[in-house]
Amino acid sequence: MNTIALVGNPNSGKTTLFNALTGSNQHVGNWPGVTVEKKEGKFKYKGNQYNVVDLPGTYSLGAYSEDEVVARDYILKGNPDVVINVVDATNIERNLYLTTQLIEMGTKVVIALNMMDEAKQKNIEIDLKKLSQELGVPVIPTVASKNKGLDTLIEESIQYINENEDSRLTFSYGEDIDKEIEDIRSILESSSLEYPTKWIAVKLLEGDQEIYRLIENKAPDPIKERLISLGEKATEYELEIVDKRYDFIGKIVNKSVKKPSGIIETRTDKIDKIITHKYLGLPIFALIMFVIFQLTFVIGGDIFGGYVATIIETIGEYVVNLLAMIGTPEWLQSFFSEGIFGGVGAVFEFIPLITVLYFFIGILEDTGYMARAAYVMDGLMRSLGLHGKTFISMIVGFGCNVPGVMSTRTLDNKKDRMIALLINPFMSCGARLPIYLVFIAAFFPEHGGIVLFSLYALGIVVALLVGKLFSKTLFKGESSHFIMELPPYRLPIFKYVIRDMWDKVWDFLHRAGTIIFVVVSLLWVLSVLPFGVEPYSQESILGKIGTILAPIFIPAGFGTWQATVSLFAGIAAKEAVVAILGMVYAGVSEGSQLVGALQNVFTPLTAISFMVMTLLYTPCAAVIGTVKQETKSNKWAIFMAIYPFVIGWIAAVIIYQVGRLLGF
Repeated sequence: MNTIALVGNPNSGKTTLFNALTGSNQHVGNWPGVTVEKKEGKFKYKGNQYNVVDLPGTYSLGAYSEDEVVARDYILKGNPDVVINVVDATNIERNLYLTTQLIEMGTKVVIALNMMDEAKQKNIEIDLKKLSQELGVPVIPTVASKNKGLDTLIEESIQYINENEDSRLTFSYGEDIDKEIEDIRSILESSSLEYPTKWIAVKLLEGDQEIYRLIENKAPDPIKERLISLGEKATEYELEIVDKRYDFIGKIVNKSVKKPSGIIETRTDKIDKIITHKYLGLPIFALIMFVIFQLTFVIGGDIFGGYVATIIETIGEYVVNLLAMIGTPEWLQSFFSEGIFGGVGAVFEFIPLITVLYFFIGILEDTGYMARAAYVMDGLMRSLGLHGKTFISMIVGFGCNVPGVMSTRTLDNKKDRMIALLINPFMSCGARLPIYLVFIAAFFPEHGGIVLFSLYALGIVVALLVGKLFSKTLFKGESSHFIMELPPYRLPIFKYVIRDMWDKVWDFLHRAGTIIFVVVSLLWVLSVLPFGVEPYSQESILGKIGTILAPIFIPAGFGTWQATVSLFAGIAAKEAVVAILGMVYAGVSEGSQLVGALQNVFTPLTAISFMVMTLLYTPCAAVIGTVKQETKSNKWAIFMAIYPFVIGWIAAVIIYQVGRLLGF
């Protein structure tokens, strides 16, 4: 089966093209040995099946980030039959820099010149035939969001697979560099290296550290001596190679692209004058998020909220009655009643709210607004000594802190990356939502949007303050520059928004059905042992463990053993907090639901204190494991487990103690 790789700059429409080609026939994983997300899919054309690999979006194929290394390693070692380079037709000059690097590798490249409709709106005229001739590769116009040009793109790509033409782009880097390349290449020919020798020669002259490490291990001594003899010229060569690429691109663009002489103000420009305004940008961002939280409760809570709870309760009663009819032991009936339906079922009840929130966040992402949110926050981030890209990883963390931590790999500066990585768990991930929602339902049903918005905002504020502290203490130094492209506003493609929403909801359901099930099962066993004690009582093993640890949380106002064990269970998975509360409070009063049970043991003040603790304290085990993998350090993983717990505890204590003094 032939393999097609997709590569392109961020915001070039690569993911839209991938979705259009593969439809629902795709899956997501991680590249072997790294934490960069890997997307693969399949499609059929004229009876044959083709595999499509969506490579990480990147501006170049250097070695400055893990994304770039993964993309270039796959192209060079994964042996795709053809590479489709997705190029934004409205930003050809910038996009073609990646194209020149791809063709330098000697791989078969087909250019999908995407967003042709937007180029037309901007009065950009492109001579496709001339552009193809100058680059020596097929150039196919596409509008991936409207499925235009895809049949031609597929046909040309498949046809190109079977051609034997060498599409290697040859142009001069200047007499001195060309001579150095040929000299290095001639020495390398006798070595068994996994990359093309000419490409290695170019990367060595560019100062690529990954290739230097490869050479140290495998290259012959003459090459090492040659590189040492280059000395200070290496830096000059790197700059000259970059300049030659841009000179080449400039000549191609002058021959094949015509742009209007004046600046045309687009709809995006007009909207951005307001959305990204120096003073209005932040309030608009806050207002948009507040409206989304309010709509989440109106739609997910008031309209659909009760249905799932009723369904789960009905199924639970049916299953328990069935078990009683067939004469199963009481302990098994108890496990299903209090453990499964009282614990895991309590988490499932909040699916409508979570689904609605993910839907609205997906719309913001698909329209291009989330990029503006990061841009608007850049000034504030800078004033706190943080990199602007840090907020992008923070936005990713709203869905899940694991990809939020992983996304920090795009930061070039180690200081920026470490700070972004360590503060990401303060972002309120989707797994915390059930905790907030059950307490909001119990104590703040009329002000759900305000409470939820306040929790998300508090997470951002704490993250920024901690980031500022780290930038002045643990990680001193200057932040690197922040350059970000703002994509044009587009109408969301709802089938893709719904697909992404479903992927996130399915991940939530999968966690509830696996990790949370295991945690609840284990804690249920501890709550009914030793035999002879009252289940879910303080005399059970679980009760005794909670009783030992509970004094820690007395200053925060929720020093009960039930609240304590739920918090520690949340370190395995945050959703488990609600599951354990549902299990241990199942017998508070006959027939009572979790909301009613919480009203008997918490107050509005302690509820706020508890929610703030769950917002800020130790992230789940998956996040801690990801931190270890990203930093290659047990020290930072342990630090991640401890320092948020301390901050969460301090914040919860302050809220409770100040609240008491004020008479709440």
